[in-house]
Amino acid sequence: MDHRADTYIDGKWVENNGDDVIAVIDPSTGQCVATVRESATEDMDRAVEAATRARPVLRAMPPEERAALLGRVADGLEARLDELAELISSEMGMPRKHCGNYQVRTAIGTFRNTARAVADVDFVAPLAGTAPSGRSTVLREPVGVVAAMTPWNFPLLQTAAKIGPAIAAGCPVLLKPSEVAPLDAFVLAEAFDAAGAPPGAFNMLFGNGLHVGEYLARHPGTAMVSLTGSTRAGRRVAEVAAASIKRVTLELGGKSAAVVLPDGDLAGAVERVVRSVMINTGQTCTALTRLLVPFQSLPDAEELIAAAMAAYRVGPSSDPDADVGPLASWNQQHRVTEHVERALVDGARTIWSYPDAELPRDGYFLSPTAFAVSDPRIALAQQEVFGPVLAVIPYVEEDEALSIANGTPYGLAGAVWSADEERALRFAERMEAGSIEINGAPFNGLAPFGGYKQSGYGRELGAYGIAQFTELKAIQRHAADPAVAR
Repeated sequence: MDHRADTYIDGKWVENNGDDVIAVIDPSTGQCVATVRESATEDMDRAVEAATRARPVLRAMPPEERAALLGRVADGLEARLDELAELISSEMGMPRKHCGNYQVRTAIGTFRNTARAVADVDFVAPLAGTAPSGRSTVLREPVGVVAAMTPWNFPLLQTAAKIGPAIAAGCPVLLKPSEVAPLDAFVLAEAFDAAGAPPGAFNMLFGNGLHVGEYLARHPGTAMVSLTGSTRAGRRVAEVAAASIKRVTLELGGKSAAVVLPDGDLAGAVERVVRSVMINTGQTCTALTRLLVPFQSLPDAEELIAAAMAAYRVGPSSDPDADVGPLASWNQQHRVTEHVERALVDGARTIWSYPDAELPRDGYFLSPTAFAVSDPRIALAQQEVFGPVLAVIPYVEEDEALSIANGTPYGLAGAVWSADEERALRFAERMEAGSIEINGAPFNGLAPFGGYKQSGYGRELGAYGIAQFTELKAIQRHAADPAVAR
């Protein structure tokens, strides 16, 4: 078993001083595979002080040098891709055969995309249309020390989506990875060290949200908090950070709707939707967990869904044939089980469920299940389940489909299928969600990502993500000043 008491602060590996030890559990077996010592208050204070000292150093680095640093970090991660895939698989349970692509390559790509996007950010820009008697220059300046809090479902990817843009903007960071999946963060710290990051630019702290997360959110030395997590966690972070008027960005839960219009490709939609709720065992905030189909297409949809879900094999992360792994923890298994049981009480009808007898005996496994839901107000159709559970909801009119799609507290992602792309586009424009795909189009890693309503606020990825970590400053000058821009 791997026992880790150290962490990375101020460009050095140092020992954590917390009293508690975090047990990292392999969800495929329920066995402890590693321990990590929690950070103490003195460790957090030391990390904030180191990040504060790094502020002028990062700010003075030209943007292209910060981009080059991220490129070197990506190179370091790529050189250890297999090791990272193994670590992530053991700590959160995604089958090993998927981890390389879904968990690690996407994170590497995010670092590289962020490095490319630096060129698209105007850090210094003259303001067009100024008054005849004067003119302005608009500066984008780093907001300051950033506390980044990341989840366990895509631990390295979600870290890349925060750390990369923060560094690109010139902000030193304090990373608090999820206590469920902290192991990959050690490799990331080693990559930053090898890439020559200035001391204090990247710092790492361990612990749960109540202790470490809240302390960083209220610390007078942090200027911004960026969190990906549950809506409940986001609400609490926003509350704590509000006391000192910190900048906060929140990427929270989702209950994303995939709407098949009457002329849409039902088979293609089912294939895409089922994949989104099966890969990573449905533990994806953008999973298309509500499939809306025309009422007359419901029988065909049910047949297609049963066939598509039956093609996936559930098994431990080490099984080379497994497509779907366990849920990430006992708490997750218990929570999703409660959702499934409540759905039956609420009148949902089972379309298909993985045979319980074929589930592994050890670990936190649960049968992937699809339900037909006649009432879109029940909990299964309103609340984020975060497991391999699909709700299929029929509709009669297109406006009814739109009302159902927009009728939850969330607004993170969505999808539309139609043979007429313009028709799909018009529907997508009326959906209340931050990211919408049409006819299964792939996600653009440079596009802004974030939510409406209780799915959070702020945007990640690309130039939009970098901008979140900047403050705007307007400098006014006389028109007679010979300098056009700084």
